[in-house]
Amino acid sequence: MIKAVIFDKDGTLFDFRQSWGAWTLALLDRLAPVTRGDLGQVLGFDPVGFSFARDSAIIAHTSFEIADLILPHLDGVSMPTLLQIMNDLGTSAPMVPAVDLPLVLAGLKAKGLALGLATNDTEGPARAHLGGAGVTHLFDFVAGCDSGFGGKPEPGQLLAFAAHIQLAPAQIAMVGDSLHDLEAARRAGMKAVGVLTGPATRADLAPQADVVLATIAELGAWIDGFNRA
Repeated sequence: MIKAVIFDKDGTLFDFRQSWGAWTLALLDRLAPVTRGDLGQVLGFDPVGFSFARDSAIIAHTSFEIADLILPHLDGVSMPTLLQIMNDLGTSAPMVPAVDLPLVLAGLKAKGLALGLATNDTEGPARAHLGGAGVTHLFDFVAGCDSGFGGKPEPGQLLAFAAHIQLAPAQIAMVGDSLHDLEAARRAGMKAVGVLTGPATRADLAPQADVVLATIAELGAWIDGFNRA
């Protein structure tokens, strides 16, 4: 029986291209005076087409890994300053929900499911994004890459959620839009659910997923069917 769900954030709860395209464009503008070379190319982002390369670090890497990638291309910026800029822009980023989050998440809570969040973003912006969507109160657990459990594809965040709600990992589904999410689910011993609201395609996700759904709006019905089987 699935008794809990832990979600990725970007590309799962929030539409990836619309939300993080705006953040990446703002970051490029903010860093433009101190940038050496084409930072958009380094990040795998096309500011004209407002699109990400499939191997863009923005898609699945932690904030710390993205900062490590950026820093060598900047003049006179320290790592703490860069991380602060990224966090400030992340907190104020105009996140676009992938579905009606209050409706969908409240429906899952009504089924008695515990809900968690595991993101490679930092925890402060993650909580700000949940708050902006009006859904913070629906989550039993929120972890970012700076929360002390590591980042995906390592399973630390997922296992911390399982310990927090006192359930076996096999009773939990991990839902995400990237192979990092699905790998974390496998390593943690959880069900792996892919969704198509990020850059990855069904063909990308299917080999690593127990199921691939269009959006998290389909999750409740899938869990009901799984638990009846």
